[in-house]
Amino acid sequence: MSNYEMEKEHVESFEKIVEEGVEKTGSFLKRAFEDMKESAKAQHEVDKANFAAAKAEAKAQWEEAKMSPKAMQAKIQKEREEQISAANERIAAANERIAAANTRIDAMKKN
Repeated sequence: MSNYEMEKEHVESFEKIVEEGVEKTGSFLKRAFEDMKESAKAQHEVDKANFAAAKAEAKAQWEEAKMSPKAMQAKIQKEREEQISAANERIAAANERIAAANTRIDAMKKN
């Protein structure tokens, strides 16, 4: 039995309990079962989304595995170039901070 079928069965049993027990249990339990029902439905949506994401990631990995060696090397080289570019941006930002700090230090020494 799949998770979906199990969750559907649980939701149906909650609905049945709520319908049968409204007169006996009062509004507190009715609200509790309604909350559980909504929670189960929300969790089911999360599970469906996570399953779809995992399925898409697996397909992407499979497609990447089928790449030719040249295409794989080009992909890896592009990633390396992006990392180098990001590192160069960080270096430039750090150099600007150093220059600004030195300017402030020089200004303090003059006073």
